[in-house]
Amino acid sequence: MHHFSYSNGALHAESVPVARIAAEVGTPFYCYSSATLSRHLRIFMDALAGLDATVCFAVKANSNLAVIRMLVDQGAGCDVVSGGELQLALKAGCAPEKIVFSGVGKTEDELRFALDNNVGQINVESEAELHTLSRVAGALGKTARIALRVNPDVDAGSLDKISTGRKEDKFGIEWTLAPALYRKAKALPGIEPVSIAVHIGSQITSLKPFEAAFTRMREMIETLRADGIDIRHLDLGGGLGIPYDHANSTAPPSPEAYGEMVKRTVGDLGCKLTFEPGRILVGNAGIMVARVVAIKESSTRRFVIVDAGMNDLVRPAMYGARHEIIPVTEAPTSSAYDPVDVVGPVCETTDCFAKNYHLPPLKAGDLVAFLSAGAYGAAMASTYNARPLVPEVMVAGDQYAVIRRRPTFAEMTLLEQTPPWMS
Repeated sequence: MHHFSYSNGALHAESVPVARIAAEVGTPFYCYSSATLSRHLRIFMDALAGLDATVCFAVKANSNLAVIRMLVDQGAGCDVVSGGELQLALKAGCAPEKIVFSGVGKTEDELRFALDNNVGQINVESEAELHTLSRVAGALGKTARIALRVNPDVDAGSLDKISTGRKEDKFGIEWTLAPALYRKAKALPGIEPVSIAVHIGSQITSLKPFEAAFTRMREMIETLRADGIDIRHLDLGGGLGIPYDHANSTAPPSPEAYGEMVKRTVGDLGCKLTFEPGRILVGNAGIMVARVVAIKESSTRRFVIVDAGMNDLVRPAMYGARHEIIPVTEAPTSSAYDPVDVVGPVCETTDCFAKNYHLPPLKAGDLVAFLSAGAYGAAMASTYNARPLVPEVMVAGDQYAVIRRRPTFAEMTLLEQTPPWMS
């Protein structure tokens, strides 16, 4: 569920007309519903009731400070995958003990920064990283509380590009090798192995892969405890999918069903559990709004050209993702929906949001909204073609605020300079 709906024929974000924001902020822009963010976090937390659980928002899904701060203020921790995201989490007010530092290629500087800030857990991805962390922790006179991220060799069944739990993926330590590495970790200075972490991918629409991975982690905890390694925490990652194309996709499991599966598989282990949801919290809490620039007819296609491009929302070009697209002014029930290609202005053929997408008649100047754009939208945007990053707006009831403004051209080029040999 989200809080973007038509009222008197006009799309609203909660109680704010989207067209009003477009007129005042300009297009394209992202818009987030604070009511949806709150609701999704509450539903996910409620699904885990009865468990000793911490929900750490996956900052990579949406790295806007206002979004992070809102979730943190309502009880979430943060899952970060870079030193920059760690700084964002701290700036947003997240307690260090509720931060999990993940990521496959942490540098020594990033590990040092994490230790200096006493983050709650560092998820180690390789034996090489384990030894580096031991050396860095020893030099600082600190002890790193760690999990080994275990690769369970479970196919998440989602898109190949966002699967992370198969043995051929770059993430984690093969589950067959993990027990021996835990024994090494226990003997290393500056290392306290207290947890196991697992994360098998994103946009997962079945509970079966989760259950297979979690069951494997249960067996590993029992083995490690028998070896005298006191595993007290279990990090189960994120990855639960959301509905993008409501008419043509299978509904993912509900958070309630997910929570019941967690309780059934690992709920009696006596572990403190950590979860790292991203998309399920913010995906349907955001839309991207664009304006139609022109309608272009060819002998075989009809193109709706909008002022948003693949640099603003890269998921369709990168993953073949399909976002639901709706007009901001509700179409009459008698409107004929005809197939069009919705494309952007970027100088790339792949700058296409949808092919043969059925929309009511549109003309230049009309506004359209791309739904389910709150995750991996603005966070993955770029300035390709020297296009400025688009604004982000947050709505609460009948008010809204710009939470990241559109930069000027001068600001976009502020970090660049001409070499001294050029006049």
